[in-house]
Parts: sequence; structure tokens; C-alpha cells
Amino acid sequence: MNVLSLTSSAVKKMQTLLEDEGDDSLCLRVFVTGGGCSGFQYGFTFDTEIAEDDAQIDQAGVRVLVDSLSYPYLDGASVDYQESLEGSKFVVSNPQAAATCGCGSSFTI
Repeated sequence: MNVLSLTSSAVKKMQTLLEDEGDDSLCLRVFVTGGGCSGFQYGFTFDTEIAEDDAQIDQAGVRVLVDSLSYPYLDGASVDYQESLEGSKFVVSNPQAAATCGCGSSFTI
């Protein structure tokens, strides 16, 4: 089983972003850092460099990377892409999170 999965909405948005960038080597890096109002926060970036200890997830032609430090915090999580009145963003649904902040970008284990 993959460390995390992407919803069909997240896959479609990633495919669109990759087409716009025109670089097939780009991967979506999902990571966890300290900070945010709940203790940890999620981060997303494009990356072309894959480290030896990165977990790699391939789903529908989209590649996602998770570094070894973030892996334990993201194990079993799902990434979705949502559009609403507040804007559009990638959102992590994490079964390990004991609490999340109101904006959904930070969490506590």
C-alpha cells in the first residue's frame, strides 16, 4: 500500500499543472514541517530531484514524493484538490491527525 493516495480531483489538477509546466520530470512533493497553529503543517511543492529515501507514489501518471521524515506523519493519508468560495487548494485528509486547525493546513498527532 502507498504511504498516501490522491483523489481523482487531485490527479486531474496535477495533470493540468504538469501540462501547463511542460516538464514531465516534475513530481509533487508532499511534506510535513513544524509550525502552524496546531503544531505541524502540510506543504506542497514541485520537485525534479528524487532522494534515495523518498517514497514514490505513481497514480494515473502523476508522481508524488514523500521524504523519510514526513513519511510517518502521512502514512495512510489522502490528498484531495478542492475549489470553494475561499479559493482552491490541495487538502490532506490524515487519519492520524488528532486535531486540525480551522483552515485545514495544520494538524496535531
